[in-house]
Amino acid sequence: MSSAAKGRADEMVVKNGWLSLAAVLIAFAAWWAVTAAGWINPLFVPSPQAVWKAFVEICRDGYKGSPLMTHIGASLLRLGIAFAIALATAIPLGLISGHFAKARAIVDPFIEFYRPLPPLAYYTLLVLWLGIGNSSKIALLALAAFAPLYIAVVAGVVRVPQDRINGARSLGAKRLDIFTHIIFPSCLPDIFTGIRTSLGVTYTTLVAAEMVAAVSGMGWMVLDASKFLRSDVIFVGIILMGLIAVLIDGSIRLLERSRVPWNGKE
Repeated sequence: MSSAAKGRADEMVVKNGWLSLAAVLIAFAAWWAVTAAGWINPLFVPSPQAVWKAFVEICRDGYKGSPLMTHIGASLLRLGIAFAIALATAIPLGLISGHFAKARAIVDPFIEFYRPLPPLAYYTLLVLWLGIGNSSKIALLALAAFAPLYIAVVAGVVRVPQDRINGARSLGAKRLDIFTHIIFPSCLPDIFTGIRTSLGVTYTTLVAAEMVAAVSGMGWMVLDASKFLRSDVIFVGIILMGLIAVLIDGSIRLLERSRVPWNGKE
């Protein structure tokens, strides 16, 4: 990319960043104005001041006997272990299934069967099999992460030009070399897209994972607060989950730019 084109791209990023910030500020101002005018019952939509007060209270005293960082750490630990399992299984299996049609024919029926199922539909089975501890919760999150990541990897492998593979073979590349030096690098943009999609799906499953016999976690905190009509605590939990998700997604996007600098420039 030329220096002029790079400068225009950087300028566009700055302009879009200011536009995003302005949109957030306008939404926050509308939230404040609506609650300050009393147009909505505070039970349903608390004011920004009430949410901030609840956040400070939770930071100071914790929630239900546990510090806020304990709830955040419990949720992130479950997410981290589950997502690591999905990465370690979905990417290799997706590469194999994408390259070998017979392997894809064997795996696809099972993926397509469970992928549309609501998480709560099979969570009860996981609880029966693995108990009410963290194992069943991690298994649920791993299953939620697996399908979208696997599908993205398979799609990436299928889109690899055959000429690129044939060229490597003509130069003497072995099958393992083709996987490691041709197919995997070519699929990296799709893999990162799958990671971001998979992480979003897993994050939305977090509340379901923390519904049964949990006493910690951000999802549990939101669910527990709903039982006592603490909408301010619910807003705190939702905002925290959203901000953490944005930070995680931003980190993945930065990693993608550093590892796949050619994406979008081919």
